[in-house]
This record gives sequence, C-alpha cells and structure tokens, in this order.
Amino acid sequence: MDKLTKEQRSRCMSAIKGKNTIPELLVRKFLFSRGFRYRLNQSCLPGHPDLVLRKYRTVIFVNGCFWHGHEGCKYYVMPKTNVEFWRNKIEQNRLRDKEEQRKLASLGWHCITIWECQLKPKVRQHTLESLVYTLSHIFLEDRKVKSYEDSKENLSIMAAEMPLEYDTKNKR
Repeated sequence: MDKLTKEQRSRCMSAIKGKNTIPELLVRKFLFSRGFRYRLNQSCLPGHPDLVLRKYRTVIFVNGCFWHGHEGCKYYVMPKTNVEFWRNKIEQNRLRDKEEQRKLASLGWHCITIWECQLKPKVRQHTLESLVYTLSHIFLEDRKVKSYEDSKENLSIMAAEMPLEYDTKNKR
C-alpha cells in the first residue's frame, strides 16, 4: 500500500468520532443510573474533558487505546504502514494528554482516565464500580472535617490584631 497524502490522511482522520463514542456512552449511562450528574465536553477546561463532575471536582477522560497510546494494551498496535507518521501522532497525543492533566490538577481538579479496554464486557462492571468508589472517596476526602489538633498551630496567628508594643522605659 502506498503512503497516503496529507489530504487523504486528513479525510480519514475527520471520520473518527471524538464525542459520544460507545465507551463514553457506557460510562455516562452507568454514572447517571447511579445518581451522578455531569457536564459534557466543557470547553472552558483544558483538554475539553469528556465528563465534568463539578460536585466532585473531577474530570473523566474516556480514551481509545490506539489513539492515546495505551502502553501494554493489546488494542494498541502500531500500524505497519506509515509508521513514522503514526508514532509521531500518538506521541503528540500522549504529551498533550499529560499537559492537559497537569493544567487541570493545578486548577484543583482530580483527573480520571478510563481506557477503552477497561470497558470490554469481561471487565466493564469492575471498572465502573471502581469508578464509583473512587468518586465517593474523592467526595468524602474533600469534605473531611479537620480535627482540632490539625488546626491548633494556626490559632496563635490572628490577621486582624496588631501586636502591642509596651514602652517600659517611660513607665511612671
């Protein structure tokens, strides 16, 4: 097979769905059935996460194993033709994913990545139950009441009070 021209590649790439994929729909339906509410593809956040759960300060990316280069996965197989193009394309996707997650974390968001292979029928239920557990854990940790011992050291500093200085030399 001959190498594809840039125009042919772009036509092939434009046919790939980026939203409402089957793996994404599986996650969405499961979370909704469990009472989780979310927003889709928020453009105001780096990377336009697939799902945004504001209550949990969590974003979820549902990644295809091939397109995002899932290491060690049987669904991530480098094509035999145009290898250099695909290697560069997938490496750029990986770097972009890491950078977007770093930006989200710096904004205070928890990032969860669910791989396409984790939603195959044999392991789907376990993956989705683990997701619910993780979200519940995040929710509880974020709302944990701090004990008195944790905040004890901060009690001595009062921002509103100015330290008083006494003049001991001119004392009558």
